[in-house]
Amino acid sequence: MGKISRALVTGGTGFIGSHLVDELAAIGCRVTVLDNLSTGHRHNIDHLGDRIDFVEGDIRDDGLLNRVVKGCDVVFHQAAVVSVSQSVQDPSHSCEVNDLGTVRVLDASRRNGVRRVVMASSSAVYGDDPRMPKTEDMAPKPLSPYAVQKLAGEFYASVFAGLYGLETVCLRYFNVFGPRQDPSSPYSGVISIFMKKATAGEAPTIYGDGLQSRDFIYVKDVVRANLLAATEAAAAGGVFNVGTGEIIRILDLWKMIGGLSKVQIDPLFDPPRAGDIRESVSDIGRIRQALGFRPQMALRQGLVNTLAWYRNPA
Repeated sequence: MGKISRALVTGGTGFIGSHLVDELAAIGCRVTVLDNLSTGHRHNIDHLGDRIDFVEGDIRDDGLLNRVVKGCDVVFHQAAVVSVSQSVQDPSHSCEVNDLGTVRVLDASRRNGVRRVVMASSSAVYGDDPRMPKTEDMAPKPLSPYAVQKLAGEFYASVFAGLYGLETVCLRYFNVFGPRQDPSSPYSGVISIFMKKATAGEAPTIYGDGLQSRDFIYVKDVVRANLLAATEAAAAGGVFNVGTGEIIRILDLWKMIGGLSKVQIDPLFDPPRAGDIRESVSDIGRIRQALGFRPQMALRQGLVNTLAWYRNPA
């Protein structure tokens, strides 16, 4: 495919979406951002000024979607209710956004001649399968409505590719972190919450015993995976893990963040949350072989960068 001339980013004021918009604008792509601002923030993209087009609206709005996808080469579908906990508490709402919204994005894309849709999926689809690392050919075992919804999105993508010839790529994100991840919500990622607690000198709450393993990947590496997924011919029709293949325990993560922020506070512990996964690490052999993707940011340096942003958001 090569160059992307015009793109739509759903959820483009959010954490991952705004970094993706930054990079697309930097390479000369004309970007339209569609976001209802339910969890995203305009200030994440304000610095781009008139280099992008921002449309406030919902991915469930057919008429609006048809207008904003016109003329786009690629759609990056990042908009979602992204919280496992929130999907457990309100499965109907998350289903509306994550299932119906995704179908409408795919449908508007195929009706308007979009060449490729790159979709944000999730490592949550693997559930608690004890085999490690997670490979894309493992049978999914979703444990939450969110995981079911992301898996359904992958199936819809495959069906739209088969029925309508719409090129689709699904990226199964592992634990993404970096600047702009909003720590204000109880549904935020663990690193953003730990950063907020560390900078405030407060003890974090860890759900479970803290020995859960996670594969954390820096947001700019996720952006590179999206651009490869959008431009490489070999990506079309693929489902790819996006992680590092390395793990850290949650307790060790807090110790590392505490060390970087000069805070030595013991965490508090609460019972595990429903739908949470115990062990998670990616096998990234498929995306490395097909797209040449390799993560570039080491966890420690990524945490240093993220901590600097939490101390001085910009």
